[in-house]
Amino acid sequence: MKPMLDGKVIVVTGAARGIGRAAAYAMAQAGASLALADFDEDGANTTAAQVARLGARCVVVRADVSREEEVAGLVNAAVARFGRLDGAFNNAGIEQRNTPLHLLSEAQWNAVNDVNLKGVFFCLKHEIRAMLETGGGAIVNTSSALGRVAIPNAAEYCASKGGVLGLSKAAAVEYGSQGIRVNAILPGVIRTPMIDSLVSQPQFAGLLPALEARHPIGRLGEPDEIAQAAVWLLSDLASFVNGSEFSVDGGYLAV
Repeated sequence: MKPMLDGKVIVVTGAARGIGRAAAYAMAQAGASLALADFDEDGANTTAAQVARLGARCVVVRADVSREEEVAGLVNAAVARFGRLDGAFNNAGIEQRNTPLHLLSEAQWNAVNDVNLKGVFFCLKHEIRAMLETGGGAIVNTSSALGRVAIPNAAEYCASKGGVLGLSKAAAVEYGSQGIRVNAILPGVIRTPMIDSLVSQPQFAGLLPALEARHPIGRLGEPDEIAQAAVWLLSDLASFVNGSEFSVDGGYLAV
């Protein structure tokens, strides 16, 4: 049986660490060739070195997804290296500022939404352009359970991730008939370096047990659990899945 992504060319943004790094590894294991992108080029190169040990072909592109010209350059680099683009995991994102809405500045709002929402728009725009030239593909966008429900002091983050859901559905409706599937993954709280750093701060003492208890499964998620869902959504096994909100949240949204 062939690997699920055998021969496919996939872009992964936010590939320097966390979910993006796990996705790159899982997609390489599934047979994909990869264009790995991150603002942190050193981190992306570390990911690429791990992927190379699996025998996967890859190219690293330093890209700030909030800048359209850099996203266009990423997609162009993938096509130049591999001849086409079959899929994308638009995963790059940053966390909320932990500020009450009435104190949130425009700069804080823009910092989060420029990456989390506008960055996904730029990725979709240029990935779809490339896929239309070669007959289609599949795209997975990282939203969040917080695109559906909210927590305090995260208005800009919740808005950005809710926007990703709407944007994903709009693209799915517009391009499904042209052979391009677009879906969104909604992770719960995932044990990434960002979360580890947060829960280690003295002011957030006791946060980790509270986060674990919020998930009916009784623990946080692991990056590879999101990565494996992305692999399936990008594969031909998910050929009738389009415009979905794919929750991988340990039951967070079921409570």
